[in-house]
Amino acid sequence: MNYREEMCKAMNLLRDNGYLFVGQSCKYYGTAMFSTLKDVPISQRKEFMVAEDFQLGWSIGQSLVGKKVCSLFPRMDFLISASDQLVNHLDKIEKLSDGEFKPKVIIRTSVGSKTPINPGLQHVGDYSKEIRSMCKNIKVIELYSSELIAKSYKNALESDKSTILVEYGELYDNVPIR
Repeated sequence: MNYREEMCKAMNLLRDNGYLFVGQSCKYYGTAMFSTLKDVPISQRKEFMVAEDFQLGWSIGQSLVGKKVCSLFPRMDFLISASDQLVNHLDKIEKLSDGEFKPKVIIRTSVGSKTPINPGLQHVGDYSKEIRSMCKNIKVIELYSSELIAKSYKNALESDKSTILVEYGELYDNVPIR
């Protein structure tokens, strides 16, 4: 299967396990992520305005009351806007609460494609290494090939920790990324 088909399968796995999908391009077309939700009912999707810090804070709050959340950030550059929630809250709540609270959020983000048109610096940043160095309790998984997708999402689903899964826009159209 190609990258997009594998992403669709992974989203169906989360769908079947009761996940709610939140973020931009959940209900309305705008990025490649939207096409991967084609088999997810609208009732499991919540479209958010461009307010990344609020979106991740809401996702964490839902997790704390037992909801399963996949929070979509169509560009990794946008996830940077939620750094406070990511680094100071999601990553540290369990330790700060002496284990009383254990939020788990699956975060989907993407390094934007530079082809056929380069969208500019604010859409193509890959900060996987930097996020990994700041977050000690969140897994950061880079999906460099379609073969990694199913296994990585299955692991994220079964883990008791939050996971960030990083997609690469060029791979949706099978363009080499490196």
